[in-house]
Amino acid sequence: MFFCNRFDKCCKNNVLIKVVPGLSIQGPSGATELTGATGATGPTGPTGADGATGSTGATGPTGATGPTGTLGVNNSFLFVKSGNIGGDGTQANPLPSISDAINLVDEDGVIIVEEGDYQISSTLNLNKNGISLIGKPNSVINLQSNVAGMLVGGDNNEIYGLTFTSDNPYPSEFIQIGGDNNIIRNNIIFGPAQAGSSDTWITNRGIVTQGSTQGNWIDGNIFYSLRQAGYLNPNSTGYITHNVVYNTRGWVVDQALMQFSGNSWGSPANAVDIALLSGTTTSAPYDSVADLQRNNSMATISDQR
Repeated sequence: MFFCNRFDKCCKNNVLIKVVPGLSIQGPSGATELTGATGATGPTGPTGADGATGSTGATGPTGATGPTGTLGVNNSFLFVKSGNIGGDGTQANPLPSISDAINLVDEDGVIIVEEGDYQISSTLNLNKNGISLIGKPNSVINLQSNVAGMLVGGDNNEIYGLTFTSDNPYPSEFIQIGGDNNIIRNNIIFGPAQAGSSDTWITNRGIVTQGSTQGNWIDGNIFYSLRQAGYLNPNSTGYITHNVVYNTRGWVVDQALMQFSGNSWGSPANAVDIALLSGTTTSAPYDSVADLQRNNSMATISDQR
């Protein structure tokens, strides 16, 4: 403790100390206090921006290719190859016969007939609807007995690109149409050659329409070496267009209502191209024989009405 007098002298603890004017005297330091407790941690600040993406590593090796799968049979699209015993109908393993394919195919399905000779001794009965029977080049249906080669009993079917013939002349037709709105297109239909005048030939026919069938279309076919290209029964309707017919006795119209257009005739010439039998209407579509001729390459017409 300091005590000073008026003579600028101080005492500390009874020791005399001279005081120099302007000189500060620092007292001893006080005792250091204890450090207080650490305060609570403040809230975390926002996350900083992402760093740059590192480079992509090298691609690993490709694994081995697995085994090739197999496609099952699709009954909406079948294939046929003559004599391919044990086939299932796929393109790789076709069915052996057209009748097998007709039995298996779904309604509105397709049958592809591969090149080959398809000998038949019973009628191919196409009694389903919406079937497309399509022949590849040189696919030949070869009739071996006195039956209709094919009966199209269903509706909305198409027979396309096939060849029909027989080992002998038979008094039957290659195609009989018993349903409605069927299309017979771009086929070749012919019989074995027969000697003598065509009026003595066995009555083999390319196509026969059953009575009262409706809307059938016979288009773009070739008919030759037959007694008749076709026989059109009463009240059957439809279209006969763009066919080529030669060495026959032509189309026979028996009270049918078929529209003929764009047909032509080859050589050897037919005995007649179109025969209109007694009882056939004298009105449309045959009310002008001259127009019928002009619309069909100046056809030779036998008008028996």
